[in-house]
Amino acid sequence: MKKILNILTLILGSSFFLLQAQTASNYKIVNKIHLDGDEKWDYLCSDDLNSRLYISHGSMIQVVDESKGTIIGKITGLNGVHGIAIDSDLGKGFISGGKDSSVTIFDTKSLQVITKVTVTGKGPDAIMFDSFSKKVFVFNGKTNNATVIDAATNKILATILLDGKPEFSVSDGRGTVYVNLEDKSSIAVINPVTCKVEHVWPIAPGEEPTGLSLDNVAHRLFSVCSNKLMVITDARSGKVISTLPIGAKSDGTAFDPVLKRSYSSNGDKTMTVVKEGSDGNYSVAENVPTQEGARTITVNKMTHHIYLSADDFEQAQDGQKPKIKPGTFVILDLVAQ
Repeated sequence: MKKILNILTLILGSSFFLLQAQTASNYKIVNKIHLDGDEKWDYLCSDDLNSRLYISHGSMIQVVDESKGTIIGKITGLNGVHGIAIDSDLGKGFISGGKDSSVTIFDTKSLQVITKVTVTGKGPDAIMFDSFSKKVFVFNGKTNNATVIDAATNKILATILLDGKPEFSVSDGRGTVYVNLEDKSSIAVINPVTCKVEHVWPIAPGEEPTGLSLDNVAHRLFSVCSNKLMVITDARSGKVISTLPIGAKSDGTAFDPVLKRSYSSNGDKTMTVVKEGSDGNYSVAENVPTQEGARTITVNKMTHHIYLSADDFEQAQDGQKPKIKPGTFVILDLVAQ
């Protein structure tokens, strides 16, 4: 009997450690960067070359030194910040202001405002610098169009009409810009030189896509959708390659081209990690524990650190949205172990 008990103990112990190995995360939160302010937030932007993290936070942009995890400056007096785009060659940054339909242009060294441009639509949200055309694309969520700005002169060059509400966008740096159309569950393909929409690709069964990232080697687009799916699309043909389950309330995705990982930041306290196998097929590697509300994301493609904005919330009352707990805004810094 004693021998049987010892064998059972060994088996149960082995099973326990095997289960631990299976559930242990390959990613670790290595730092929590606490920042002041209790306003809402949206996108983050990593300036990889200069190791600077730009964080949207209501009426301001907070700038963090990624290597030290400390704040080095702010850009204030903004109105409903959504996104940030950086042109490293010109040393300029561009901020979308959703509440006053503007783009604030600033010097990335001094963080001083250069000028403010009123866009040709309402509710500018996602914003992107395209290195191929040297243009800034500002996607206006309330008027289903995009304002195109010359990065060098700060002048408006064109307005692009879209078939639906634009969300996040990416560029391949070779003459193609992609943007998710949330209410149409599709991706619009834009020629940045002509400023014309060349294709609109449906991404069913994905619904209401928000975040978008790109593997520029394998030519794969990753759209995170409200029905808890990541839809992977061929960036050349528009064909849906694969769909994978992700967490709930995702608003962002980022791709690491070295690690070949696509990340979905989910509002349900998880970050879904998607990997490509040697056979070209995709699978969910794991769901990393994060923090409630950590829905937006960026990755430094040189250091491979992943950053997510988050906050603590009060208990929701009578079906209303929970309020932010004052003094709890934080940037989660994750890295693969």
